[in-house]
Amino acid sequence: MSFLSTALLAVSLSSDAFAVAVGRGAASPEMKWGKALRTGAVFGLSEGTMPLIGWLIGRAASEAVESVDHWIAFVILSAVGFKMIKDGWGGEKCCSSEGGTELPGAIHTLKDLWMLILTAIGTSIDSLAIGISLAFMKGNILISAAGIGFSSFFFSTLGLKLGQWIGCRIGSRAEIGGGIVLIGIGLEILASHLGISPF
Repeated sequence: MSFLSTALLAVSLSSDAFAVAVGRGAASPEMKWGKALRTGAVFGLSEGTMPLIGWLIGRAASEAVESVDHWIAFVILSAVGFKMIKDGWGGEKCCSSEGGTELPGAIHTLKDLWMLILTAIGTSIDSLAIGISLAFMKGNILISAAGIGFSSFFFSTLGLKLGQWIGCRIGSRAEIGGGIVLIGIGLEILASHLGISPF
């Protein structure tokens, strides 16, 4: 993968956490930078770890499916992309309080901390799937995982603060945009393996 593709991948995956963070920020006008940074760190760590786990899973099977690895990468990226578009279109992660995707309020108890961690893991499942596809792309997983983790930390922290001013809907739009980019990356990978890449 090129540097541009890696950067776009990282930003696209962070839109999931950004959407959740914006929704919480809109509901928490008292959000301080310290809390936003700590919350962003949890999301960044989770989003950065999941691709590594997915990559290890993918590497275990990469030799057996080497002839169709580009198709697998395309299908996974497209599936995650369409899921993000669907979620963003319905505003589920940003505006809904159902399904356990909303961030908890102030972390006063161990239960609040676990709720935050579970929320971070829930939004990073897509990164696990992407990690599997990265194993088939023969990309540098450490650079990709670090990029995804940092991007998620940055955008979730920013989302918590921006949500206080821009409201909830922008998070859903960001998630739709991220889904479109993932589908585009999948198409580029497939086209390049078939020798018809227009990029």
